[in-house]
Amino acid sequence: MKIDKNVLGGKLEIHCESLKTGFFRDGFCRTDKYDTGRHIIAAIMTEDFLEFTKSRGNDLQTPSTLNAFPGLKAGDKWCLCALRWLEAHEFGYAPPVVLECTHENALKYVSLEILNKYQR
Repeated sequence: MKIDKNVLGGKLEIHCESLKTGFFRDGFCRTDKYDTGRHIIAAIMTEDFLEFTKSRGNDLQTPSTLNAFPGLKAGDKWCLCALRWLEAHEFGYAPPVVLECTHENALKYVSLEILNKYQR
């Protein structure tokens, strides 16, 4: 069995146990070939980011009973799509990240130097 690694080269750590986050909804920001969004950046939500992503068509604040999604608020931990996080960075709205929980594949989209600036 393959062990997922984080952007620092260590074992990928769980990002959130209270919210079912990640592509597999297991709390890890892991991915596979079926995860077209690449939910691999372990982020901590901010009001600014939540408003930004809503303005881009991805409302993460509103609960959805259809998907058993509780809705997110500032301070919640969530595995974000790599390209959405990068877009938010480019517009000045990227939320903080937890590097130990961010999958190594994030480095295909964002440099470690940039991620380090948002480390929490």
